Amino acid sequence: MSARSSPDDENSGVAADGIRAVPLARGLSTKLLLLTIVFVLLAEVLIFLPTIAVYRVNRLKERLGTAAAVSVVLVQGDTASLSRTAQNDVLMAIGAEAIAVRDGGVSRLLAISETPPKVDAHIDLAQTSMLSEMSSALDTLFFGGDRTLRVFGPVGDSEKEFELIMPDRALREAMLAYSWKVAILALLISLFSAALVYIAIDRVMIRPIRRMTRSMLAFSEAPDDPAQVIKPAARSDEIGVAERELSAMQTRLQKVLADQKHLADLGLAVSKINHDMRNILSSAQLMSDRLREVKDPTVQAFAPKLLRALDRAVSYSEGVLAYGRTQELPPVRRRLRLHQLIEDVRGLLNVEDGIEFVNAVDAAFEIDADSDQLFRVLTNLSRNAVQAMAGDTESALVRRLTISAERLGSVCRILVSDTGPGLPQKARENLFAAFRGSARSGGTGLGLAIAQELVRAHGGAVELLESVGGHTTFAITIPDQPVRLERPGSGVRRLA
Repeated sequence: MSARSSPDDENSGVAADGIRAVPLARGLSTKLLLLTIVFVLLAEVLIFLPTIAVYRVNRLKERLGTAAAVSVVLVQGDTASLSRTAQNDVLMAIGAEAIAVRDGGVSRLLAISETPPKVDAHIDLAQTSMLSEMSSALDTLFFGGDRTLRVFGPVGDSEKEFELIMPDRALREAMLAYSWKVAILALLISLFSAALVYIAIDRVMIRPIRRMTRSMLAFSEAPDDPAQVIKPAARSDEIGVAERELSAMQTRLQKVLADQKHLADLGLAVSKINHDMRNILSSAQLMSDRLREVKDPTVQAFAPKLLRALDRAVSYSEGVLAYGRTQELPPVRRRLRLHQLIEDVRGLLNVEDGIEFVNAVDAAFEIDADSDQLFRVLTNLSRNAVQAMAGDTESALVRRLTISAERLGSVCRILVSDTGPGLPQKARENLFAAFRGSARSGGTGLGLAIAQELVRAHGGAVELLESVGGHTTFAITIPDQPVRLERPGSGVRRLA
């Protein structure tokens, strides 16, 4: 089964071509169906409360109307001559225990059972409100069945007020039967509504979202496969916009990944070439050293140029190899004497040819940094400065490299200044970009890129403060490590 199978594949809960799939129980379709059923049932409950209240009131009014009709007959006749058996038959026929009528302020008992009933609740049908009706209906529905109700009020346009005393057992049974019918009807309505909503939303939203999800999963499995880019539908709504944006993003990402792969392959090839080239150049350096022993004037004239060219080639190869390595390890920071570290940099550079190296850092100045990484940073900046000044052969020019430092609170600032020709505009625009930020012909610009990466690992920064003819200054800012404050008393032991 392919990743572009039918949209109903999600319901199977089985991954297609190894792509993760959402089980049916957790899918959007199931959640939508269940939520629709719940919401419709909640709406039916809100409708049921006033409905059952109206049903109860209408039921009581119906009973009171029947009692009123019987009362008219009893009033016209002689109620005193009505036997007990006849009264019981009348009361049983209408489901009451007593019937009375009030006319002109005078109450008249028309029929009553042998045992006078004890009234538990009084209901005035002329004075009712929806809230009280709903409360009384729920009370009867859940707690009724063994109570006696006194129901009274006018019937129709009659000025007489009729009164009925009745048990609520039959009323509660009728309300329960009605409630079951309403519940079944509500369930059927909710299922039917949920099905309609599900079908509509599934076609309009869920299937397109499922399609986009499947496309993203398939794209993550094979981002270089153009067939995995989603083909957007001709829709003008939010889903259509999302599909078009997803398609454009996947296309751009494929292009970026292709470019990155080409660069990675090229970088690997260059690293291999440079590795072999460095070995060849090292051998060439050994042979060029022997040329100095040859007394031929022509050889002596070209030997220094050859040596400088070889040194540049070796430096270029080493820089490319260093930049192509894996990410630098986190710095292991210690307290260092910066003056001594700068002296080690001076010894490595072996500055000569009239270039003055000034270590202006106080011998007691301390910095919190990784010794090896800070040494590489200072070496790269110093070598760039020395190479920039080495091209000036005029004897009257001042060629000086000065390294100084200052502390501002918990931050150390190292200044590397030279009296070289300054950086050209192109080098300033790509100052810390590898292979683009070199200030001299044949350079790689890797020194500044590596220096910036190492200083950033310390939480600091490298910036060019000034670069004009005769004065260039770089600033290295490195903050001290933050002090970790332990919980008070956590490291203190109580002595006996």
